Amino acid sequence: MAVNPFKRDEGKVLVHTSYQRLVDQWGIPVQEEDVETTFGQTHVIIAGAPTSPPLLLFHGVGDNSALMWIYNIVELSKHFYVIAVDTIGGPGKSEPNDSYNKSFDQAIWIDQIVQRFKLETINVAGVSNGAYLAGYYTITNPTKVNKMIGMAGGIKVNMIKMMTLFLPEALLPASEKTTKKLLRKLCAPNTSNVFEKNEEIMTHWNYLLKYFNNRSMMVHKYKKFKESDLAVLKEKALYLIGEHDRMSNYPAAIRELDRNEISYKIIPNAGHGINHEQAIRINEEIINYAIGGHS
Repeated sequence: MAVNPFKRDEGKVLVHTSYQRLVDQWGIPVQEEDVETTFGQTHVIIAGAPTSPPLLLFHGVGDNSALMWIYNIVELSKHFYVIAVDTIGGPGKSEPNDSYNKSFDQAIWIDQIVQRFKLETINVAGVSNGAYLAGYYTITNPTKVNKMIGMAGGIKVNMIKMMTLFLPEALLPASEKTTKKLLRKLCAPNTSNVFEKNEEIMTHWNYLLKYFNNRSMMVHKYKKFKESDLAVLKEKALYLIGEHDRMSNYPAAIRELDRNEISYKIIPNAGHGINHEQAIRINEEIINYAIGGHS
């Protein structure tokens, strides 16, 4: 039986309804499509001109495209043909099937999305777990990737730091107080207002904390990359890391980037919510690196 990303059906309805209200806040024309893959339907939101360079976007664990790109999509869609992917197994609109539980392969899944849009070469970017997905696809399909941008992530995954950051709030009964406390942990000092000032974002976060079945993302496995794998990222990748991000800005993670000569920038006054906290700067970095071809 396919794993259900939601604990209850009514929670799924609430999340999806709020999802659409967030997409409405994007304020630009979009298309939404369900892409058939081996592992189930993958929901994508498409924005920008098809003649622009393609950019695949991947959000983090426990969120979705509608929430993740709300402060980035207007500017990015001026420069790219954006395909924002709801990670299969996450609390967006993608629907896993039985094969997701049994034989999920992240690279095959992403490549089937790329094939659906008949894209020969793409740019790919992601936040947190999305940065891992972007990096993994770049390593496994280097000839198909022009540039890769990883935000709030790196080449070293530390599950203990991840759990420390999200716990105990992720396990507590969802409430406005719990949601605010978690977001303040995720952000740099005094930047969580980018979430808190938007009532729909706060409502959506509260639904996600209350109704998302975290076990549905356990099918996603992290692979430890070899140095030969990482050589691809040396040529194609840029990591954007928040100054206050406890999950990606710590000595061992930075040493790994340095040792493998992979480009990165530390973004001041940003935490794990980097693309929300410093949206203008992050938009500029993505555009300059992917289209300008420099870091």
